[in-house]
Amino acid sequence: MEKFTTIQSTVVPLPIEDVDTDQIIPARFLKATTKSGFGKSLFCDWRYNEDGTPKADFVMNNPLYSGKILVAGRNFGCGSSREHAAWAIDDAGFKVVVSSFFADIFRGNALNNGILPVQVSDAFLKSIFDAVAANAKQELNVDLVNQVISITGTDLKESFVINEYKKTCLINGYDDIDYVLSIKDKIEQYEKTSKYLDLLKA
Repeated sequence: MEKFTTIQSTVVPLPIEDVDTDQIIPARFLKATTKSGFGKSLFCDWRYNEDGTPKADFVMNNPLYSGKILVAGRNFGCGSSREHAAWAIDDAGFKVVVSSFFADIFRGNALNNGILPVQVSDAFLKSIFDAVAANAKQELNVDLVNQVISITGTDLKESFVINEYKKTCLINGYDDIDYVLSIKDKIEQYEKTSKYLDLLKA
């Protein structure tokens, strides 16, 4: 995975609550087993007409909005546990999703795929939507190291919480296997000194 420390980017606003994983990536697209290619089907039923033409009123088809940060309404990623939802978001170019609440399974899938879910207060989420409504090119700054998200050019900022292990993985670009390999020396040293292992050999 790519290393993640700080991202400053314009945003794609999606002020819709209770966005479930079937809306993120409809079930008919789940036949593929590799992670690539799902981005074109992200929010497919909202994004395209039945004949495949883009719906002009959907935000991802609006040329005013672009960026690596998706800002969504409360309770994002609810519904089924499909990891494909995270794959689609990543393949579409988003590295951060901001909401005031995430479904736990989606949060885990996002972190496992190099996407940072930033949970903010309802009030701060509204401030972001208001800022973007006033200026489509408004940027956000997401500082993972210090766990702070801010609205660029303003004094508005808020801290966010992340699991320390997942933070370490994102900062270093590790998946779970990479992390284990990174502490291989410590594991080997523990095996040499562990009294528990001696008991197992006895």
